[in-house]
Amino acid sequence: MMKITGVMVEYYFICKKKLWYFANQIQMENEHENVLIGRMVDETSYIQEKKNILIDGTINIDFIRKHKQIHEVKKSKSIEEATIWQVKYYLYYLKKLGMEDIKGVIDYPLLRRNLIVELDENDEEKIEEVIRDIENIVAMPSPPAANKMKICSKCAYYELCFI
Repeated sequence: MMKITGVMVEYYFICKKKLWYFANQIQMENEHENVLIGRMVDETSYIQEKKNILIDGTINIDFIRKHKQIHEVKKSKSIEEATIWQVKYYLYYLKKLGMEDIKGVIDYPLLRRNLIVELDENDEEKIEEVIRDIENIVAMPSPPAANKMKICSKCAYYELCFI
């Protein structure tokens, strides 16, 4: 069975083509300006916390605060729905490892806001569908077609998709 990361789940909800590129080791983000800004926000926020907690070699939680509360740090709300599902996936994954009653929090330090994320039974069913779909997308011999969206112009993969 394939290791599905939180980033893969996030990309699934953003763009299936980006997911395919990322999962097939075509990574354009290391030097992309928006990614570097996001990384800087992550590194300079919540500096008192132990960060980047890798669990089971698969999911990477930004930090854990208070008992049973995981945190994901983002610079903006532009991909909030995808981030919500990323955090729900973390909660699902931890539940499968036997950790119950965990809450997720998406932190927006630049906005000074946060969002509580919880997992319910319907979410678990959807995540299982998403996992199967991710496995199918990643196994494709070539990436799915791109759907040009507003967010595309800010994506590290933009040139690969459209130029």
